Amino acid sequence: MLKKLFFTGCMAVVAAGSLLAQTRQLVQYVNTLQGTNSVHELTRGNTYPTTALPFGMHTWTAQTGRNGDGWKYQYSKNTIRGFQQAHQCSSWTNDYAVFSLMPVVDNLVVNEHDRAAVFRHEKEIAQPHYYKVELENDITTEMSPTERGVHLRFRFPEGHKSFLVLDGYTGLSGVEIHPAQNSITGYVNNGRGFQKGWKSFFVIRFDRPFTAFGTWENRTDSISAGNEKAEGPGRGAYIRFADGVTVQAKVASSYISPGQAVRNLESELGADQTLEATREKAEKIWNEHLSKILVEGDSEEDKATFYSCFFRASLFARKFYELDQAGNPYYFSPYDGTVHKGYLFTDTGFWDTFRAQFPLNALLHPAMHSRYVSALLDAQEQCGWLPSWSFPNEQGSMIGNHAISLLADAWAKGIRTFDPLKALDAYAHEANHKGPWGPANGRDGYKEYNEMGYVPYPKYREATAKTLEYAYDDFCGYYLAKAIGSKKYMDLFGPRMFNYKNVYEPGSGFMLGKDTDGNWVKNFDPTEWGGPYTEGNAWHWVWSVFQDIAGLKELLGGDQRFTAKLDSVFSVPNTVNVGTYGGLIHEMTEMVMADMGQYAHGNQPIQHMVYLYNYANEPWKAQYHVREVMKRLYNASENGYPGDEDQGQTSSWFVLSALGFYSVTPGTNEYVIGSPLFRKTTITLENGKQFVIEAQHNSAQNVYISQALLNGKPYSKNFITYQDLVKGGHLSFMMSGTPNKKRGLNKTDQPFSVSRGL
Repeated sequence: MLKKLFFTGCMAVVAAGSLLAQTRQLVQYVNTLQGTNSVHELTRGNTYPTTALPFGMHTWTAQTGRNGDGWKYQYSKNTIRGFQQAHQCSSWTNDYAVFSLMPVVDNLVVNEHDRAAVFRHEKEIAQPHYYKVELENDITTEMSPTERGVHLRFRFPEGHKSFLVLDGYTGLSGVEIHPAQNSITGYVNNGRGFQKGWKSFFVIRFDRPFTAFGTWENRTDSISAGNEKAEGPGRGAYIRFADGVTVQAKVASSYISPGQAVRNLESELGADQTLEATREKAEKIWNEHLSKILVEGDSEEDKATFYSCFFRASLFARKFYELDQAGNPYYFSPYDGTVHKGYLFTDTGFWDTFRAQFPLNALLHPAMHSRYVSALLDAQEQCGWLPSWSFPNEQGSMIGNHAISLLADAWAKGIRTFDPLKALDAYAHEANHKGPWGPANGRDGYKEYNEMGYVPYPKYREATAKTLEYAYDDFCGYYLAKAIGSKKYMDLFGPRMFNYKNVYEPGSGFMLGKDTDGNWVKNFDPTEWGGPYTEGNAWHWVWSVFQDIAGLKELLGGDQRFTAKLDSVFSVPNTVNVGTYGGLIHEMTEMVMADMGQYAHGNQPIQHMVYLYNYANEPWKAQYHVREVMKRLYNASENGYPGDEDQGQTSSWFVLSALGFYSVTPGTNEYVIGSPLFRKTTITLENGKQFVIEAQHNSAQNVYISQALLNGKPYSKNFITYQDLVKGGHLSFMMSGTPNKKRGLNKTDQPFSVSRGL
């Protein structure tokens, strides 16, 4: 029913006629419920219906899960227990700076389970700028966002007692009720790993007076009627309004001070007398944002998938800065616990997002991206380490040191707002030390990697995967050093970027675990997950040589054997050996469900693999498989993803791929060509220029590029550069149902490989 209504709405938008009308209504294509039908054993996105502005500091969502549960909103659940301020990147990371508001009818009920109200998706609207749900108890809740706040409206049924419960969530919290001002102020301190008494201060202003109020605490659900102030674990508040009232609430938060929370509210919501005013502003912002990419074609379903993914790709990394009285940016640093001038962003894991999320941002939002990469070095000064997984401070999760990827990538694309030598100094420290947090904070096994050229297994878990990603990061260090002429760092990182060769075992044709004595793992099975690999198996990790596909081809035996092995990924059985995991994890289940052999698009290590045919004289196979992945594994529904969405990465893969290219080697200026999804795509760049991608005769069957023109001239290359894109122009493809096996076969047509450029 939801999907039917959703796509019917999309059709109505297009029927409006003009290009301008379509541009203004792009937000109507977005379904923020995309990917919400997820559980621990199987995720279809691991998302929640985020109500937010692009890259907004705070987001808001309905809450179906219990306090502290990472499963914040699950499509299969039928009760809502709160509407909460949220920042969660993934169900696996829980959340921070959370509090919630829940309308309650007839009797005051504070317990999060008992106050939960039944709802149906047919009575739910979930869009970026507006969320609405009619609960079965006849209460209606609406929300529209600002960058650091939200405008809510609660409609209580006539003739019924009307309460609103503020829940302080899982950690410390403080509340103060101001009956004369119809407001509540307070703070929350929940999450993990924060510095020096960090707090998120909030202010809530209502447009109706209170008829009663009090505080409560959510450990024992004890209520203190008439109490105006409380502080401690799980402290919250409740207020009562006149029976059957409709009440609006303006909410804003700050990490800096209570006064800054008020400033955020005044600057972002002060002029809005009604929720409709906030909604209209948010809708305009989202339509302008989404119109940076205007797609044209016959499939409304494809447009819905595209713009839903584009929305999700536009949430991370989040702004963590605020504006002072003069409008200047400043922020509370989660790294050193003090306030600094300037910009800061957070809530992203580079292991996921270096691959496509940030290369997409570099193309569409270079000004923001320039602030982001500069802020990486500020963060390094504040905590002693380059971020790898910020949430909001450094968590060190996953593997690799991919901040250098972002820095090298920005420099290669002409975004040069940071000191490159300072960046290299910071990376050299990262690559030669181990930090106090997770495996990606510094380097696990850096001594052995530096001495032996690989990380030994089983001395270090996931050692082969770490070797491959360290080698790629060392390439990024080398490539940035080469760009600025730093012989010191070229000499340091140059040899290491080829360390991937040290874990290639020619007898098996895979990257294998290798112990400290140089012995390969015994009883090797390429379908076995875990052990020397991160969330995958040998079929997934053999391709993780982003920087040197030409060198990988040589190891695998040349072009034909390389493409035959690529073919085998799709043709071998989709069997799973659970290996060191000891049982099925959701990524395994998702690969089996996809039924594409050992291709596991639901996780990051293999997402670039379909583009590698471009490096070995069979680019038409990349065109075919890219379109198959888009068609089979993505849609705009609650089942919209083939696994965890992961802070915009899996969405960014779709957005870039739908344009017709992908960032196989971040750190360079190239995007590798696939097969565009739409007949015409117009990218409006930040510099005011437009880049138009036209695919004549494009259809679900005509996925192959028979010929291409760039600005009217024949174009045979299997890649396009960032510089060609941002100067504006026209890329025209002639599409066909049969592959052109003579196009793109020259060496100069192949994308970048570092061994070819030395």
